[in-house]
Amino acid sequence: MRTLFYQPNAGIAGDLHLAALIDLGVPREHIETELWKLGLKGQFSLDAQPASKMGIGGTQVHVRYLDQADHRGFSTIHQMIIKAAYPEGITRRALAIFRLIAEAEAKIHRSTIDAVHFHEVGAIDALVDIVGSAIALEWLHVEHLVCGPVEVGAGQVRCAHGLLPVPAPATQEILAGVPCTYGGVQGEATTPTGAAILKASINEYLPQGLFTPEKVGYGVGQKDFQIPNVLRIAFGEYQPRKASITAAAQTTHFKLEANIDDMTPEAFEPLLLRLFAAGASDVYHTPIIMKKSRAATCLTVLSDAAHRRVLGDLLLNESTTIGLREVAFNKRLLSREVLTITTSVGTVNVKQVVQPDGRRRHKIEHDDVLRLATELNIDYRSLRERLEREVAEQIDLS
Repeated sequence: MRTLFYQPNAGIAGDLHLAALIDLGVPREHIETELWKLGLKGQFSLDAQPASKMGIGGTQVHVRYLDQADHRGFSTIHQMIIKAAYPEGITRRALAIFRLIAEAEAKIHRSTIDAVHFHEVGAIDALVDIVGSAIALEWLHVEHLVCGPVEVGAGQVRCAHGLLPVPAPATQEILAGVPCTYGGVQGEATTPTGAAILKASINEYLPQGLFTPEKVGYGVGQKDFQIPNVLRIAFGEYQPRKASITAAAQTTHFKLEANIDDMTPEAFEPLLLRLFAAGASDVYHTPIIMKKSRAATCLTVLSDAAHRRVLGDLLLNESTTIGLREVAFNKRLLSREVLTITTSVGTVNVKQVVQPDGRRRHKIEHDDVLRLATELNIDYRSLRERLEREVAEQIDLS
């Protein structure tokens, strides 16, 4: 599997993460241009320059902005991301990261997520670091993200609420269930933004499989610790440790279902978006007929074990159902890779899978076809047929 291996032995912050991904090859210009879709063009600039800490070279980013005091709430940020019309992967990851921070702050301050403002990281900083990271991860087309122990630091940190012990309360809340080390450096090593990026993105902590690194990126921070203030992320091929026969029957995936007959059709769409943002693998609804011949909808949410409780709570809290079914199941996935193909009208991402009989098949990403159709003012169907021919020719020659 094409994998990113995070090694946060000096912690992680939003700027370090973005810098490490740029150091791995994600174009800074691509991130900045995509961020403009949030309605921020002219309000910030994203600078990325070579830098080093204690002899370790990498990339350091600086966000220069005009509206530092303009602190946005979660609902405003949610709408900005939705209106940007990013591909589903970017939207889902960015909203999940922001939600983790908002939920942690709301819990600590005994408030609600709609009352939370992102004063701890700054409005523009939060949007650039979080949405920028989601954009960069989408550009890399990785299938799996693994992470070593997360260093949180020691001592005290000054924030909007005064002098607090490290890790900051929101950081500690977000990192619940994540393997951490404490006291490796003096100071705040991991920020709430860095913690949320990991919590929303990592598939496996303390990986036990075989990882073959191909390229390494370093995000350089601005703090001076006893060790280099850098975040190292390696890109390569990962083979999970082979599971035993009995392990194959473990219930690692869940299907959550609810039969609903008293919600308007319009109410399902925002609920689906919320479920995706909270980590659902897939969400779909099916027309059904219930007792007394009542027309209804079966809402189905697919989840891994880590998001099962959160998604179940969200379904019960934000729909009209009074109960749900939880069904454990195992998944069988075909080996796949994402190819970037250059065509006569632009680049497209192509998902290619290998069938059990060894044959390959591919599919062009819908979002790329739609983007090019809009940019070139060409009807979708004609453009897709043209791209299918060009992509097939290139794949056949490879």
